[in-house]
Amino acid sequence: MQQVRVTVQTSDPMSHVGLTSYLETKREFAVVDGVGERPDVVLFSTERLSTDAMARLRQTATDFARPTVLMTGDLSDAPLLTVVECRVVAILPKKTVTSTQLVDSILAAADGNGVMPRDILGKLLRRVEVLQREVLAPNGLNASGLQPREVDVLRLIADGLATEEIAQALRYSERTVKNVIYNLTARLHLRNRAHAVAYALRAGVI
Repeated sequence: MQQVRVTVQTSDPMSHVGLTSYLETKREFAVVDGVGERPDVVLFSTERLSTDAMARLRQTATDFARPTVLMTGDLSDAPLLTVVECRVVAILPKKTVTSTQLVDSILAAADGNGVMPRDILGKLLRRVEVLQREVLAPNGLNASGLQPREVDVLRLIADGLATEEIAQALRYSERTVKNVIYNLTARLHLRNRAHAVAYALRAGVI
């Protein structure tokens, strides 16, 4: 069984010692410092997501670029969308989390899955809905950052159609199709058509 490499980040030394010691007893995990050996998952523990804690969480996301399991005692004022942007895929209530929940959440994060409390998930979905309705939709965008006609073009590229065929299918000029592809690859820093299709697939829009 391959061990999951975990880096522990905490807001206080005692929590760091306790969590590190506990994870070292589990054969599923190898605790690493993130310097000599990069982690598979980051465990970030803090009493509350203060300004300082959010700054550390952002820095952690930049430094490691790995899925993060967040343990915190208070999420009442947390900017949930920003938390998710910091690669947090699991949120655990610090006061009530069990050892089994902690282990399962780290393993889920390593497998590319997420674990969110029902109330937090509900709040997050509502905030995403507001973002879509009030920010993205008025600008012709969706959560993927793609415009509807860009999605249409990419879907046809994924089906193997050439530029001329896409233009005929969508009743665009070939120049329009080429401009759509150029603008979206430039805006999203994508290398080519294949990269753009892969981006749209990962975003779940085609």
